[in-house]
Amino acid sequence: MEQFFYDNFGVSENVLNYVIIPLLIFFARIGDVSISTIRIIFVMSGKRNVAPFLGFFEALIWLLAIGQIITNIDNVLSYIAYASGFAVGTYVGMYMEEKLAIGRVVLRLITKEPVHEFLTFLRDKNYRYSILDAEGKKGKVNIVFLVLKREKLNELTSAINTYHPNAFYTIEGVKKVNETDFGEDTSSRIGFWGLQLKRK
Repeated sequence: MEQFFYDNFGVSENVLNYVIIPLLIFFARIGDVSISTIRIIFVMSGKRNVAPFLGFFEALIWLLAIGQIITNIDNVLSYIAYASGFAVGTYVGMYMEEKLAIGRVVLRLITKEPVHEFLTFLRDKNYRYSILDAEGKKGKVNIVFLVLKREKLNELTSAINTYHPNAFYTIEGVKKVNETDFGEDTSSRIGFWGLQLKRK
């Protein structure tokens, strides 16, 4: 590698060992850690056709990075670049995952207040939901269940903050939903068994 960079770019051995190789390791780690994060999301979402390809490139990039570490085992900058690339790659992977909004989530809303206006909003937006009455520490509560695509999660949380700003809600990823034409049904179904979820 030293001869290649020297012959084609006129790069000295010191520049190669202490600048170029650490940078290559740094960006390689960003790449493989980012891919790893996306691959895990695909696996959790049940996308079996995509995850193996991502795993192939993740492993390939990792091997290239670790190979340079072994070749330059006495170079402290290689270790720093490796660790720094892992840290930045984790952030980049989380950012990419958030932007891609892959998969679906189940949202559970618990409130003591009447939920008529919120349910009207859900019907107008063609969301499927289930509702039931429950008993809380301080009396009766309403529980609303929804399964929705992650890309619509911001819209739902904004609606909750509008209609029930003091409500308690949880969000959890789901691997598979056995409904067809998910999220497009215009009919609203009220009742706990309106949605049948297959959990991870």
